[in-house]
Amino acid sequence: MLKTIEGIYQDGQVHFTELPQGIVDQSQVLVTFLTPGSIDSAKLRQLIDQLETIEGIQQGFEELNSGQTRPIDDFMKEMQQKYDISG
Repeated sequence: MLKTIEGIYQDGQVHFTELPQGIVDQSQVLVTFLTPGSIDSAKLRQLIDQLETIEGIQQGFEELNSGQTRPIDDFMKEMQQKYDISG
């Protein structure tokens, strides 16, 4: 799971501006320091979106590698039935 939370680095510690929800103790984190005054919120949002996309792709590969997939024909039949599409 990927979750981004803003914080402030002060006196050797990172102080979150909000408490992370649904995060277990001992979770791995990445910390990125931003230059004060140079934060472009649109670019930051774009970066977060890209990271979430990468996470989704990684999850798909993990499911594929662990055999959690099904034949495309089964999927197509299900979608045709669900959405009343003639095939």
